[in-house]
Amino acid sequence: MFQVSFFIVFLFTIIFMALIFSGLFFSGLSASFVTIIQDPEFQFALSFTLWTTVLATTIATFVSIPTSYVLSRREFKGKALAEALIDIPIVLPPLVSGIALLTFFGPLFGESLKQMGIEVAFSKWGVVVAQTFIATPFAIRAFKQAFDGIDTRYEHIARTLGYTPTLVFWKVTLPMAKGGLINGITMAWARTLGEFGATAMLAGVTLMKTETLSVAIFLKMSIGDFDFAIAISIIMLLVALTVLYVVKFTMRGERSA
Repeated sequence: MFQVSFFIVFLFTIIFMALIFSGLFFSGLSASFVTIIQDPEFQFALSFTLWTTVLATTIATFVSIPTSYVLSRREFKGKALAEALIDIPIVLPPLVSGIALLTFFGPLFGESLKQMGIEVAFSKWGVVVAQTFIATPFAIRAFKQAFDGIDTRYEHIARTLGYTPTLVFWKVTLPMAKGGLINGITMAWARTLGEFGATAMLAGVTLMKTETLSVAIFLKMSIGDFDFAIAISIIMLLVALTVLYVVKFTMRGERSA
């Protein structure tokens, strides 16, 4: 009875999620995907989203690998506080993170950065900064979990064979954490793909300037162009499903290997 009741709840959850997202597909049957794909605004939003998310994910990866490694391998005073600070963007609404970013790159240091030729607020670089800020904590969590899962005895054995700490990291730790790192990078990219709140606060929602796919949905919904908004939503949903399926399938294959 215990297992049956749990299985019923599981089935209800799966069916509910399937009905929610299938409704989006049925609503999009009237949308002309060919016309929308050929629309210059959609093409701009797609290309802008791709290069900003790839750049943001790359930056997040380079920041997250050393940070997560330190958190995984070192014990120090204030570690709990450090982890809490890193996790803040996960807990806070993206709008609040966006306001914090806007304050930092606006009233506090915006003018100084502008004199150095760096303009972040209400620019395309603001999109990259917002996406990076939101995605990095997710990457750090995934990478730390990957490093935590490695038996440190392998690293110690490598040291006894004459490997330097740098070689141990590159030749032993990174290869053993490869699956978790790929999973973290993929999830971080997926998070940048769906980012809207922090981006809207820091970079604005300017047509054909800071218009990502998420911003395009918001702009189209605000003027009542539901077909366009639904079509973009379906495209993003298909991308998200593909990414999540590939990640889950890859991780399952590694666990069974």
